[in-house]
Amino acid sequence: MTRVLVTGTGGPAGVAVVRSLLRRDDVEVFSADMDGWASGLYLVDADHRRIVPRGAAPEFVDTVLDMCRDDGVTVLVPTVDVELEGLVARRTEFAAHGIQIAAPSAETLASTLDKHALALACAGALRVPATELLDADGVAAPWDFPVIVKPRRGAGSRGVRLVDDRDELEDIGTGSDLIIQEHLPGAEYSVDVLAGTDGHVIAAVPRTRERVDSGVSIAGRTVRDAELVEAAAAAARAVGLVGVANVQLRRDKDGRPALLEINPRFPGAMPLTIAAGVDMPSLYLDLLLGIPVPERVDFEEIANVRYLEDVFVPVDEIVTSTVTGRDEAWAEQ
Repeated sequence: MTRVLVTGTGGPAGVAVVRSLLRRDDVEVFSADMDGWASGLYLVDADHRRIVPRGAAPEFVDTVLDMCRDDGVTVLVPTVDVELEGLVARRTEFAAHGIQIAAPSAETLASTLDKHALALACAGALRVPATELLDADGVAAPWDFPVIVKPRRGAGSRGVRLVDDRDELEDIGTGSDLIIQEHLPGAEYSVDVLAGTDGHVIAAVPRTRERVDSGVSIAGRTVRDAELVEAAAAAARAVGLVGVANVQLRRDKDGRPALLEINPRFPGAMPLTIAAGVDMPSLYLDLLLGIPVPERVDFEEIANVRYLEDVFVPVDEIVTSTVTGRDEAWAEQ
């Protein structure tokens, strides 16, 4: 029996991974979050619920390592961006205790968590929108307005703004933590990608984002589009992806798919990809365990809408944590 610890289970990505792995009879799932009210904690029994520090806390990695050792966990699945770099930086230490981390390499994280570095890494592999740092040279570049100004780091749509003209761009000022990017007017797609240990893309599932709430797609459909699949696969190869990532694309004025960003983790809309026939959490676990997986996994076109679902538990089963409430939790990360 393989013991797996999934973190960030108050979020939709963590919940999706837990639900996927619970369907296997050869896996024992532990669910972890920093908030005792995290819904994903209550998908497992009380003995398998764990509270961890916030992902940016200095003690986070040590706490998770000790937790994995004490629980006999051999696979760790982090699902929150802020957790990734600290855990991956100590991958060798986890491996020394027989613990594999289901996350891309440090090099891949460096190329994907920084959107400016991503544009540089993928230039030439696929269509990449013009991207500059928000410095004097970047502001002075010959932009066709409107343009997008966004943080170099961060997930979802937080901090993204549409800038209509040069006066407005100049009024923003400069900052090394922001980039300016060509505005792409076409439809946006997310492509969930699974790459094997040799970088071969096993599956790429494009989907639309018909309704989005807090940066997470809550309604959409999978689409068969070879152009989107190849663009996402090219981006994954360019950053050396091994494992799962979400590639976000948008069509330019000529209809070509261009790269927006890569989220190097399980996305919140993973249930749609799983329902379409590609159970990426389970396939990724097989890769880590050395269990053969198909060379290529196809998918079907299917749509989803998401609704609020309650989990009812006895009051005395609520886990105590120093953080309560997701708004406060995310604000601290």
